[in-house]
Amino acid sequence: MLSNRALHSVREGVVNREAALKIVLALVGLLFLALAYPLIMFVRQDPSSSMMFSLYVTLGVFLLLAIRNPLASRSLIAFTAWSSFAHAAVMGTQAMRNMISRDELIGVGVLIVIGAALIALAPATQRAAPASPPL
Repeated sequence: MLSNRALHSVREGVVNREAALKIVLALVGLLFLALAYPLIMFVRQDPSSSMMFSLYVTLGVFLLLAIRNPLASRSLIAFTAWSSFAHAAVMGTQAMRNMISRDELIGVGVLIVIGAALIALAPATQRAAPASPPL
C-alpha cells in the first residue's frame, strides 16, 4: 500500500503529465492550424501541398478539441504521433535522395519531436475495475 506522501507524489505526476500533454496538444494544434495560410497561398501553385496542408489543418482543429479530454482522444493522439513519424521518414528519405531540398530536414526534425512528445505524454489506458467476486 502506498503512503500518503507517495500517493500524493503519484497524483501530482499524473497532473503534471496531463498539463504537459495539454500544452503540447495546444502548440501542435496551433502549428497545424497555421498551415491554413500556406494552404491558401499555394492552392494554385502546388495543389499536392495544399491537399496535404488541408489534412494538417483539420488535424490541428481536432488536436485543439482534444485538450478538453485527452484520455478520450488517445487514438487521435497516437495517430498524430505515428503519422508524424511516417511523414518524417518519407521526407527524410526524399531529402537524402535529393528528391526534395535538404532544407526540408528541418521539418523532419520537427515532426520527430512532435511524434516523440505525443508518445511520451500520451495518456495511459485506464484499467477496468476488477470484478467483485460472486457472493
